[in-house]
Amino acid sequence: MHIRVINPNTTSAMTETIGTAARRIAAAGTRITATQPASGPVSIEGHFDEVVSAVGVAEEVIAGEQGEDPVDAYIVACFGDPGLLAARELTRAPVIGIAEAAFHMATLVSTRFSIVTTLGRTGIIAEHLLENYGFRHHCRRVRAAEIPVLDLEDKPEAALERLVAECRRAKEEDNIGAIVLGCGGMADLTARLTDEVGLPVIEGVTAAIKLAEALVGLGLGTSKHGDLAFPRPKTFTGRFEGLSNLGASD
Repeated sequence: MHIRVINPNTTSAMTETIGTAARRIAAAGTRITATQPASGPVSIEGHFDEVVSAVGVAEEVIAGEQGEDPVDAYIVACFGDPGLLAARELTRAPVIGIAEAAFHMATLVSTRFSIVTTLGRTGIIAEHLLENYGFRHHCRRVRAAEIPVLDLEDKPEAALERLVAECRRAKEEDNIGAIVLGCGGMADLTARLTDEVGLPVIEGVTAAIKLAEALVGLGLGTSKHGDLAFPRPKTFTGRFEGLSNLGASD
C-alpha cells in the first residue's frame, strides 16, 4: 500500500517531520511518501494561506495520479484540510484530511474533546470544520497556544512548553476526555503530550494514516457518483492553463 502524505505548505523541515511521524505509525506493508507543493505559503495561518495552498494540494494529487508509482490513498496534512473536496474530485483513491480524521478518532475514545491549535486567528477555521463535519457538539472548546506554526520547527522546546500548558488548562477547565492537536506540524508530539497531560492526545496525520489503511483494506475509494465525480474537462487560462482538460472520466 502506498500513501502519499501532502504537506500543503512549502517548509521542507515540516514535510520531513510529518513524513517521519507517518512512517512510524504505518503498518509494515504501508509505504509513505511525503510531498509538498513547489510553490505556496511557508506556513498556513489564515484563510488566504489556505486558498493558495489548496491549489498546491490539487497539483500534488494530480502528480500522484499521473505518476508511474500508483497511489492508494492521499492525506492532506494541514489541520484546515485545505482543498480536501477538490482533491477528492481528482482521484478514486481515498483522500483524508487530518482534522476530519482527528475528530473521528477523538469521538471513539471520548464523549467530549477540546482542540489545542497554534494561533487564535485560526480557531474559526477549526470551528467551521467542526460544523461542516458534524462534530460541533463533541468539541468543548478550541484553544490556541499562540505559537506561530514555524516555531514548531524553529523553537521546538519553547513551543512544546506552551502546548503542554494549554493542554493542561484544557484538561482542568473543559470537562473533556481527549485533546485534538490542531496542526500537522505537531505530528511528532502526541506521545510526549499524552505523558505530560494524562489524557488521550490525538493528532491528525497519524490518525489519517490508520484510517487510510483501513479504507484501502476494505476496498473503499472516493465515490465518483455525484459531486465528487471527476471535474468536467474544460479550458483553464493563464497560470492555470496546465490544468485544462485533465482527461478524467467516469
